[in-house]
Amino acid sequence: MQLNTKTYQTKNGLVEGVQVKWSGFNILLVAGSKGFLACPAIDIEACQRYGQAAALVESTADNPIGTLERFADRKITKVNPNASAIGIKEGMPVDAAFNLIA
Repeated sequence: MQLNTKTYQTKNGLVEGVQVKWSGFNILLVAGSKGFLACPAIDIEACQRYGQAAALVESTADNPIGTLERFADRKITKVNPNASAIGIKEGMPVDAAFNLIA
């Protein structure tokens, strides 16, 4: 297992990315003080039950996010109600959503 991190600067402050990498599988997440964006391995409805704003980022087996460097170039595919409340929308570019979670 390998752990990678990356800090992204937004107009509203910093957000922090984490990648946990196993052979053939990754979990990627970028978090700010108001919520987080994640790969589809995360259950954002469960996060809603804990009061957290969470959204999923586009990733498939054929076109995985793969790295934190590629994370910001994706789009939001699913949003829980708390993420919607802070302005995150399906189809939104991830780098724009970074500003909302910072």
